Amino acid sequence: MDFPKSAICIKTGLHIFVAETNEEMKQFKVPAIYRSPLISAIKNKRKLEDKMKKDFTPTLLDFGAVQIYLARHFGFCYGVENAIDIAFKTVDENPGKRIFLLSEMIHNPQVNADLQNKGIRFLQDPNGKELISLESITKDDIVLIPAFGTTLAIEEKLNHIGIQTEKYNTTCPFVEKVWNRSEQIAKKAYSIVVHGKPTHEETRATFSHAAFHTPTVVVNDMKEAIELGKYISGEKEEKKFYTEFKGRYSEGFDITKDLQRIGVVNQTTMLASDTQAIADYLKQVMKTTYGLTEEKIEQRFADTRDTLCYATNDNQTAVNGMLHTAADLAVVVGGYNSSNTSHLVELCEHKLPTFFISSADKIISSTGIIHYNFHNRQEITSDYFLPVKDEPVKILITSGASCPDAVVEDVIEKILLVAGVQRSVDDLIGAFEE
Repeated sequence: MDFPKSAICIKTGLHIFVAETNEEMKQFKVPAIYRSPLISAIKNKRKLEDKMKKDFTPTLLDFGAVQIYLARHFGFCYGVENAIDIAFKTVDENPGKRIFLLSEMIHNPQVNADLQNKGIRFLQDPNGKELISLESITKDDIVLIPAFGTTLAIEEKLNHIGIQTEKYNTTCPFVEKVWNRSEQIAKKAYSIVVHGKPTHEETRATFSHAAFHTPTVVVNDMKEAIELGKYISGEKEEKKFYTEFKGRYSEGFDITKDLQRIGVVNQTTMLASDTQAIADYLKQVMKTTYGLTEEKIEQRFADTRDTLCYATNDNQTAVNGMLHTAADLAVVVGGYNSSNTSHLVELCEHKLPTFFISSADKIISSTGIIHYNFHNRQEITSDYFLPVKDEPVKILITSGASCPDAVVEDVIEKILLVAGVQRSVDDLIGAFEE
């Protein structure tokens, strides 16, 4: 049975969004302020024309002097839609109650600000620093678990207080899929290697869940995976592991035995290609160290390819497809602390000038733009933006999985404004509506 991608509920003013997974079709109610009629029409049309998601070419929005190329996939993913639906529904259904979030719901400043404006308060910052003491929470309060999930220790503390964490849990199902897969391979006596940013909320949560079942260690990138491989092969002195990976391994981790059988899972917002490369590398280390053939590799290495997040993979593949288009620059929109967004920036930077912005307000003129350098974590102002040329300026645009489509539309409108283009996005809606 076919469902519409997006529809308006007149009574509530909400867009009803239908997200697809391999298991089910589920409807989410998301505030209309996060939607863009143009982008909804584009996504609907592309989905109808490419149901198997094999075409990753961008969508051209031709405004004459400015040509915008939108990535095939971008914006809210299943997990984000799910989290926003639960959060706003919780506010509506519990007037007068104190409602808290463990940390940011998702890594998007607009959404988090909207939730705070509705009275929701954050207990921690993204790095886990306490903003409000858990001691001040009572069993009559509501505490929402963010889309990244949380650690078992924090969940236990909340349950001890009497908080119903399972009722207000917005953990992304695809994050939970990683946890479940970790538990499955732990039962087969594999240790876990988590590919993720060690301080990221999701990595901390995944580490906690994996470590509950089996010895676990975190690697940030291929460089660290290579060093870990040297401990597997015996190339590096065992005792150095505990200094090199300090704070990255589970309690009681025994380097002499806990790296003999491993499986690799990831923080779902990392570059899927990086996770696969790390898994392939460690798999090869196992083959070489133990003299195993491909048919025998499961004796030492678990297959966990099914834990890669579909949305992360689709968005990254769409950016790679978009980069085949000749363009002058790229604009990536999203929260500065969004891991998945920073990886889209990383992909674009390899090919052309790229500007990472959180909102349309960052575009101040046709020459000036305030953008984020995620490498040194600083916002900078560049005195150039749109090139001056006789032919159309070509711009590639995408956004992170936690960025509302409405913000992307605002960015497009601002680009048209500073470029002196008279046409608006509304002029193109008819071309994409069925």
